[in-house]
Amino acid sequence: MIAKVSCAALMGIDAFKVELEVDFSRSGMPAFTMVGLAEGAVRESKERVFSALRNCGYTVPPARITVNLAPADVRKEGSAYDLPLAIGILCAMEIISPEQAEGWFMAGELSLTGDLKSVSGVLPLALAARKENGKGIIVPAPNGREGAVVKDIPVIGATDLGQVVRMLLGEEDVEPTAVDIDTLWNERRTHRNDFGEVKGQEHAKRAIEIAAAGGHNLLFIGPPGSGKTMLAKRIPTVLPPLRFEEALEVTKIYSVAGLLQADRALMVTRPFRTPHHTISDVGLVGGGRYPQPGETSLAHRGVLFLDEMPEFKKNVLEVLRQPLEDGEVSISRSLMTLKYPADVMLVAAMNPCPCGYMSDDTHTCTCTPLAVQRYRGKISGPLLDRIDLHVDVPAVPYDDLKQSRSEVDSATMRSRIIAARDIQAARYADRHFSLNAELDGSALEEFCALTETEHGFLKQAVDSLGLSARAYTRVLRISRTIADLAGADTITADHLAEAINYRSMDRER
Repeated sequence: MIAKVSCAALMGIDAFKVELEVDFSRSGMPAFTMVGLAEGAVRESKERVFSALRNCGYTVPPARITVNLAPADVRKEGSAYDLPLAIGILCAMEIISPEQAEGWFMAGELSLTGDLKSVSGVLPLALAARKENGKGIIVPAPNGREGAVVKDIPVIGATDLGQVVRMLLGEEDVEPTAVDIDTLWNERRTHRNDFGEVKGQEHAKRAIEIAAAGGHNLLFIGPPGSGKTMLAKRIPTVLPPLRFEEALEVTKIYSVAGLLQADRALMVTRPFRTPHHTISDVGLVGGGRYPQPGETSLAHRGVLFLDEMPEFKKNVLEVLRQPLEDGEVSISRSLMTLKYPADVMLVAAMNPCPCGYMSDDTHTCTCTPLAVQRYRGKISGPLLDRIDLHVDVPAVPYDDLKQSRSEVDSATMRSRIIAARDIQAARYADRHFSLNAELDGSALEEFCALTETEHGFLKQAVDSLGLSARAYTRVLRISRTIADLAGADTITADHLAEAINYRSMDRER
């Protein structure tokens, strides 16, 4: 008899339907054959499934069993096929009727005793099942809350194989897992840090406000101990909260990567990722033999912070150029091309020279001009052009250190940032983008129009500083954001001057 069970495979951060077919025949020599581009853990599932069936009281007689995973031209990997394979064999043995299993999408890893263990990618599975008008999904109990975030489809969180069989046979009622989205939003993590704790550095705070308001990338340059890392860690406290659609995107990425915590069904706060400078290019943007999201994708809709940026390998930094430009990572393999979202706010920090004290009046710099040039040359011009704001962060003077809490706190900055983003959302309501950092082409000309006076001012700055075409575009985008923070409809010379002031690395090339 041939039985069919529905499951799903991952393609990037999305899932597509896979039909698991089991042909159970007692004629011929006993054998077990699996086809359909099954990889690694999928092929090993035979031993886990047969042991789980036996320990749950179901004896599989000697037979010729052929398993097909359709579509057969797409690779399948992972241990999530254990449960659908076990149910498929029971259906083929006529212990469960095909009608009872029809329409249910299943995923789960089986232990040798039949217990269900959590798997990755349950949220994309639930979305795929709803798209296919499935009856519901059956997943391990620890994954139930994750799947239940998707409305309009029942999610059964089962503890073991026996419970799944009894439920399909109608011998046991299992209540679908339910989550309250409002409760999940109330679980937003309260940030322990606040910009009110930062003494001095008003210039850097202003740059952060501009960057967060327009979605711009940011580079801090300053001596050790000036507060670059401290400032970067507080940026998530001023970013607007995630919308539900954005939270789903972020949760899908963490689900596929296997990093979604069991007690957190939905990522409700913007991610902040800080990879170490020894990271590889694959670790930063994703990939590998079995492609997985990298740190850039894990920071999607949040902040990717690269501390001590010149210490990263140059080839690692260069792979960031395409994701920063396109907002996604494209990974090509011989059998497939995957795309992972990577819409991040890049924040980086570096010293002005190898010893760190070139711009510090209280310390003597020991670096030669050649050493400084070599150090800064680790960050290429094209990559620097993709970082909108270059901000000098000097050492904090004692008079600032002895001050009490700063008047500019995270709540104040966040309210201004949200107001500026609301202006952008209304302006670009009929466009495919919503932030000034995404302006390009005709949209840049339309929304960053300058008068002859402003054109003359900007031309003089471009000629004297030798700005590239991409840097010119960045200046216009930053100016548009500065104008939005000021509530101005048009860009003035003052806005342009402040924007140019945030391109310090251009002035030193």
